[in-house]
Amino acid sequence: MNQPASQFRLDGYLIVSTIFLHGGMMVLNELFFRQAEFLQGIGWIYLPAGTRLLCTLLFGRAGLLGLLITGWFACYWYYFPGDAVRATTGTLAGAVGPYLVYLIAQRTFGLQSSLVNLTPGRLLICAAGCSIASPLLHHLWFSLHGDDHLLPGFLVMCIGDLIGTLIVLYAAKALLSLKRPAGAT
Repeated sequence: MNQPASQFRLDGYLIVSTIFLHGGMMVLNELFFRQAEFLQGIGWIYLPAGTRLLCTLLFGRAGLLGLLITGWFACYWYYFPGDAVRATTGTLAGAVGPYLVYLIAQRTFGLQSSLVNLTPGRLLICAAGCSIASPLLHHLWFSLHGDDHLLPGFLVMCIGDLIGTLIVLYAAKALLSLKRPAGAT
């Protein structure tokens, strides 16, 4: 019996897919780019920023939920164990920033769920927007918390998020180009 999956089940699959994709990207980033950190959690190259954009564009709210779950696990048990407030704010800033950019893109560009009208220029605008939104939310918290290195940290986080996002987007494009179109020989 082939019945279409319920929306609840589909959202569950998308959330789990986001968790694996984003979690895997966090592991890759730690393996290859940890030495490129400016401060803990602020790197000159941050690949997970790319999966944040990719998952919110592809999966919408389910992507947001998957990012929140992954972020909570990573922040609570790896990046900031014992600091529940820092872990929570970092998780929220990391997931909510890209989702806000996604919502703005829907409104501004009339972005459809199929992404059929997502041009390369619009995708670049979304990448730049995410590379500002998440660091801005992080650094608003840092400023309220009285942390040092606000401007340099903000600039490095923006640059790292943009570079990481572009790497992920071009890698995804390269992988998609390996798939032959239907009817091609």
